[in-house]
This record gives sequence, structure tokens and C-alpha cells, in this order.
Amino acid sequence: MAIAAVLACTGFASTAQEIAQLRKQFADPPADARPMVRWWWFGPAVTKEEIGREIDQMHAGGFGGFELASVYPLTLDDPAKGIQNLRYASPEMVDMLRFAQQHGRQLGMRADLTLGSGWPFGGPHITIDLAAAKLKTVALPLHSPPPKLDAGESLIAVFGAKGTPERWNAATAKRATADGAGVHFDEADRPDVALYFILSHTRQMVKRAAVGGEGYVMDHMSRQSVQTHLRAVGEPLLGAFKDAPPYAIFSDSLEVYGHDWTPALPEEFRKRRGYDLLDHLPELMQGGTPQAEAVRHDWGVTLSDLVSENYLKPMADFATQHGTKFRSQTYGEPAVTLADERFPQLPEGEGPQWRAFSFTRWATSANHIFGNNVSSTETWTWLHSPVFRATPLDMKAEADKHFLEGVNQLIGHGWPYSAPYAQEPGWSLYAAAVFNAHNPWYPVMPQVTRYLQRVSWMMRQGQPANDVAILLPEDDAQAAFQPGHVSVTVEMKKHITPELMESVLNAGYNLDYIDAEAIALRGLHYPVLIVPPTKRMPLTMPGQLQQYAATGGKIIFVGELPSVAPGLIDAAQSADLRREIAALQAHAQHVASFSELQPALRKALPPDLDVSASKGAVGFIHRKLDGGDIYFIANTSSATQSLTMTPRAQRAHAEWWNADDGTETQARTGTTVVLPPYGSRLLVLHDGPAAKLPVEPAMTAASEAPTSLTGWHAEFPGSPGSSSVADHAVSSTDWSTEASTRFYSGEARYRTTFEEKKARKANRVVLRFADGKALPDLQAADKPGSRAWYDAPVRDAAIVLVNGQEAGVLWHPPYEVDITPMLKSGKNQIELRVFNTAMNEMAGRPPVDYTALKAKYGDRFQMQDMDQVKAEPSGIVGPVVVEYRHAK
Repeated sequence: MAIAAVLACTGFASTAQEIAQLRKQFADPPADARPMVRWWWFGPAVTKEEIGREIDQMHAGGFGGFELASVYPLTLDDPAKGIQNLRYASPEMVDMLRFAQQHGRQLGMRADLTLGSGWPFGGPHITIDLAAAKLKTVALPLHSPPPKLDAGESLIAVFGAKGTPERWNAATAKRATADGAGVHFDEADRPDVALYFILSHTRQMVKRAAVGGEGYVMDHMSRQSVQTHLRAVGEPLLGAFKDAPPYAIFSDSLEVYGHDWTPALPEEFRKRRGYDLLDHLPELMQGGTPQAEAVRHDWGVTLSDLVSENYLKPMADFATQHGTKFRSQTYGEPAVTLADERFPQLPEGEGPQWRAFSFTRWATSANHIFGNNVSSTETWTWLHSPVFRATPLDMKAEADKHFLEGVNQLIGHGWPYSAPYAQEPGWSLYAAAVFNAHNPWYPVMPQVTRYLQRVSWMMRQGQPANDVAILLPEDDAQAAFQPGHVSVTVEMKKHITPELMESVLNAGYNLDYIDAEAIALRGLHYPVLIVPPTKRMPLTMPGQLQQYAATGGKIIFVGELPSVAPGLIDAAQSADLRREIAALQAHAQHVASFSELQPALRKALPPDLDVSASKGAVGFIHRKLDGGDIYFIANTSSATQSLTMTPRAQRAHAEWWNADDGTETQARTGTTVVLPPYGSRLLVLHDGPAAKLPVEPAMTAASEAPTSLTGWHAEFPGSPGSSSVADHAVSSTDWSTEASTRFYSGEARYRTTFEEKKARKANRVVLRFADGKALPDLQAADKPGSRAWYDAPVRDAAIVLVNGQEAGVLWHPPYEVDITPMLKSGKNQIELRVFNTAMNEMAGRPPVDYTALKAKYGDRFQMQDMDQVKAEPSGIVGPVVVEYRHAK
């Protein structure tokens, strides 16, 4: 008993210390939890003066670092004005990189470096023989002259087959022989068609290349090609960081389209798979039979092997040798798997599709499995197009979805470098939101980034606590490969459907993905494993699942059960697989469809947090501390949601922690919680000592009638792109309704006064704005991007001052501010400093003419959605009232 008491006291003291440290750092989180930005250098036509100014602006805005990315030019050289596009990787450009990283480090900022121009990796140093390769097939009538080979091409194999060049039969194909005299077919088989299989190249060029960065995309399955790129680009660029290496080197998503071959593939395939791929090229190309699917599977597995061994691992080794880390978006083409994420030190995702298969959850799952505490994501890609249209609320709406997927480091997409001589609102990427200081609402960026920093930091505490793992049917995905289309992540969208994701999330659980190789490497440590409809499963997996079930793991099969051992050789043992899967059913649940998944989950494990009443609008993610639990809960919809919050975790104390201002209040689980549109909350449960925290007051309307504010005056101080307008009386606080200010972008100052009564019964006075309006979600399923579908009364952010004192900053619902402490008896002045987007000034001038630029450098980009540029409502939409309330 004495030992138990000592242990209990020790545990309590440890928990008390843990929670005390958590409180302290929540108020002022470490700088490394701040969001970062991708910093595009156009050309790059950059100067040290502007580089320094923009880094200072980033730091002032609350950004913790930048990722240096050089892309296409936006200006022509003009020596008379000192304008020069520096050649990519030249000593002059490297000197600019050196200055940027030194200036950033002086401010304690993180500097990452994209190890290539544009994307994917490649450039002038990649010859055609080192370029991304593909399998090419040419079918000709039997005795036609052989096809002419283009530069870099070589003949792999020739077959004769029955049929026509347009419709030949792979089952009849026989390999021909070749010698100096030509190709010889077995005439006894009487073939009709000659099939020429050729090692060719995709000829894909680097997308959005900087000046001097143009060229072929490299072969990601060739060690020689990768090493050539590292010598030509990696070594020179890292020369800028000799004194202190970048925090990470970065590779964007693998978008090497059609990259399905490499010169070494036939020999590597033979060594790894135990048979000759070349004998099976006709069925590989044509598909349509179980044997063809088995060959395609083995081909896909070999492609993944070669990508990881010749690209991912060498890149990670290169980073280690240079004192840095490899941050990689490891998905897309060529054919990487989830387990391949173990090679980069910093796997990264992108995409806010939290209720469907997403690259973000792909990366965070890998980080959870392989023990990486920080999960980053490319955030706000395509946010509320066109450029400069995105608002602070848009930022929050998307960022919260990333948090729900397990992200705790945001990499904003992005910050365009903009030369001082550029027409306002400055330069921008062709398709991305803009978060630099040219954005009119940048004055409120510190409040936005502070919120993001606090949530990011809280989501790094303890350990991830997702209950459910979904076993990815990667073998089925690889069997579905076909020449020109070799992406596991693209195929996964057909297997990990929104219906599957919603069945889990709506039932009150969060989830990760896992694959067979990750289980073999790290084991299976989730309480519940879901096996979605799956045809192929490795022969080793049933035994691993038996062991998992024997130690208490819960398995739920949905729909089709595994019945085929993947690959051409292992397929002969499919009966053994079926026998083991049948035996496993005694230790698992098997439901017919996703509609039956929710009750099966609840039979296996009580919900972590039941959010089903929101019908998919509210999500959560859970982190487990030694002596506590953290829940981040977010309303992802444009409608108010009311839920009873009853988490499965039970602790002595419950508290709400406010990520906007760092304050804390008492919470009570099992009570109704109201989340405004796109609202979010942090619930902290712990067994530490009770804190003397205020209780969130219950507000009721006082007997005093609200005071509607009228008699507004407006002043427009002007901005770099819009002229000032002197103080004058206005009938509307939406300045886009007046001809003189319709195309104004920047800050407007609205002022008025009201009389405060000497004696009032209310103990709270609130400045309340009109209710916002939910908008229909018109996002097309096949179009990238996201936004907040909400017509807000503040367009698009405001700083509220009462009698000269700042009362609050408004950038997301609810649009109200407690002004009680600032009031005085008698006349009180209200000042609203409101900031809109750059849309209005853009709508008031002709679009930028890139004709001369594209004549010089070619058409390297196309500005997106510029037909949607128009003057938007700006200022305050609807009435503003002073409300009197009683706080109980």
C-alpha cells in the first residue's frame, strides 16, 4: 500500500508538472510551431534589399520560416533599372540564398530549400538518357518496316501476335528473335502483327522553371539520374548554407506523369520477382486477365522498390550528409507506397479532404507509424481562387481540416516575392492564395498566425490517439496499374471512398492509413483495424492479423474478403490465403457494406467522441498525454452546430483552452457546446491539480434595448495601390457601394459615437455585428481548392477600438466583441479599422499583359480564374449594435 501511495503521489506530481508546463507554453508557444510559407522567387529577379524587407514582414506577421522556391520569371531584364533574372543555381543566385538564410536566422526563423527549380526535379543537366522513361508500344502489320526510334529510345523486345495493329491478342503473342539481319518471327504461328516494345521517355519538362532551370524531368528510378541532379543542383545550392545548413531540403509532390520504366527495370525485375518481365510485355500492355493483373502487380512493386532505393533513400542520405533533413511529398507518380514514407525524414502531405482519401492523411499516418512527431502539410493550395481573393476566414476553414487530419506544421502556399517596381498588389503565383504584406488585410495576420501556432503546438503534445487503422489495399492498386498510369495514391481513391471515411468519422473515431509493409516493419498498435473490400493480400498478412487479434486487436472486414495471393508466382498459393482468411473470421467481424460499419465499430470500441449529431460537419482529433488528453474539435461547415461533448477519456478536470487569445476556462463534459460557423475549440482533460479558472458565463439578454449605431464617418488612409479618401459621412459601411471607393483596397476607418447610460443593469456590453449567411457549397468535385462558404458581416477583417483602446480583432465568427472594460459614462467613440482583399483594386484596372514576357521566355504559366476578378463587398455589411447582456 505504501509503495502504491508513493507511486500515486509521483504520478500526480509528474502530471502536475506536465500540465503546468503545457499552460505556460500555450500562452506563448515556441516559435517552431509557427506556420511557414513557401516563398516564390520569380526569375529569380531578386535583390538583397527586398529579400531582407520581406523576411522582416514575415517575422512581424507571425510566420516562423520560409521555404525558398525559384520559379518562372515575371519581368524582363532591364539593366538600366538594375533588373536582372539571375540564372538558376548560378553563383549570383546562391549569394542571394546565402543572404536570405542568414537574415532569417538572425530573427530565429527556419529556412528550407527546394532542391530544384519549379517541379518535378530536373533541368538542363538531365540529358534524354537520364530523363523520366516510359514503356512505348508500336503495333504494325507483320512485315512492315520497323518503327523509327527517336533520340534516346532503344528496342526492348519484339513479339508477333494475331489480330490487327489496332486490336491484337496478347494471348497469341510470341517473342521474336533479332540479329544483325533484322527481326525474325516464327512463321509457324502465322502472326499478323509485329509488336515493338521500346524504352522511350516521357519528355516531360520541368514545370514553372526558373531562368536556367529548364530541361527534362529526371528519371526518379535511376540512381545515376538522381546523383547527376544532386551534383548539378544540390551541391551548388547548399553552398549557400555552408555555415549553417537549411533545416530541410524539399521535394514537391511526385508529378512525373507516365513514368513507368527505367533502363535497369528488366534486370532488377528478374532479380526481385524471379521471372523475366520481357516475356510478359504483351499482357502487361493489354491487361484484362488474372495473369496480366499479377504481372502488373509485380511490375508496380518493382517500380516502388526502384523509386525508394534510387530516389528517396539517396535524397535522405544526401540530406543527412549535409546536416539537414529531407522533407518530401511522397505520393503521385511514380509508384510509391505508404511504407516508402519511412525514407524521408519529414514526410509531408497536401489537401484538406479530411472526409475522403487525401495525401495529407497519407503523410500524417506514415508519421504516426514511423514515429515522427511533426507532420507538415502544403496548406492553402488553390485557396479561394483567384489570387488575392482568400480571406483570414478562408485560411482558418482550411487549416482546421488539416489539423483534423493530424497536421501540426503548416507550410503556407504561399508568399510571392514581389519587386518594388511591380504594379500593386504585386507579383503572385499563377494559382495560389497570397499571404504577403501586399495583401490589404495583412495587419491582422499576427492574430491569424497566433491561432494557427497555438493549435499546431498543442497537436504536437503527447502521442496521437487515433483508434482506427484502415489497411490500404495497395496490392489491388498495383494490380490495376497500366502503362502510363502507375500511382498507388490515385488508385487508392477508388478503394478508400468518402463513404468508408464518413462511416468511421461520423461514428465518433479518427483514423490513420496503414499498409502491409508498414505492419511488417512496425507492427499494428491501433485498437481497431478495418480491412476494406480487398481481393489481394500478402501471404504473410493473415498470420500477422491472427497475432494482432490474439493480443486484443479488433478486426473488421468489409465486403469482399481477400482471396488472391498477389503476384505471378505467389498466386499459386491463393488457396492457402483463403484458408487462413476463413480461419481468421472466428476472431473478426465481417460486415457486408459500409452502411453496417458504424455498429461494428461501436461493438469493437466505444466512440472516442460522438459527433454524429452534426451529420459530418464536426470533426475532432485526439492527442494523449501521460496524465491527460487533448481534443481539437472543429466545425467545418458554414452553419452553427450544437453538440453534447462526452469524450471517452475520463479525467479529474476538464478545461477549454482558447487558441485565439491563450485564455482558459472551466469545462463540463456531457453538456451542450455551440460551435459557430467554422468555429473550433481545444478541450483539455487532465488529472493534475485543479486550476482556479473562470467558468464560461451563460449570457442572457438584459432588459435594456440594444443601441443601433448610426452616423458613421469613413476615412480611407490609402494604400500602395489605392488613393486616400478624406474623412466624410457615409450612408453605408460597405464602401464598394460608393463609386468613389468601389475599387479601393486597403484599410478604411469607420467612426461613430454612442451614449452610455450612467446606470445600467447589464454586466456585459457587447458590440455585435449582423449575422453572417451560410452559402451553398459550389465547389466542383473535379476542381481543386477550398474556401469558407460564408457571407460574413465583416469584409474581411477588422480591428475594433473603443475610446482609443483596442477591444478585439474580428476575422472569424462569432462577429462580436466584449467592450465592457473600455466603456465610460457618457459619450463613447467606436472606431472600426476594416481591411478588405485586393480584389477591388484589381477589378479597377486592366489585367497585367504578359505578352512580351512570354515572347521572351515561353508560356510557362497561365493565370487562373482571372475572369472572376470583381469588386467585392468591403467594410461592414449590415447593422452594428451595442447589446446589453447578463453573464451568469
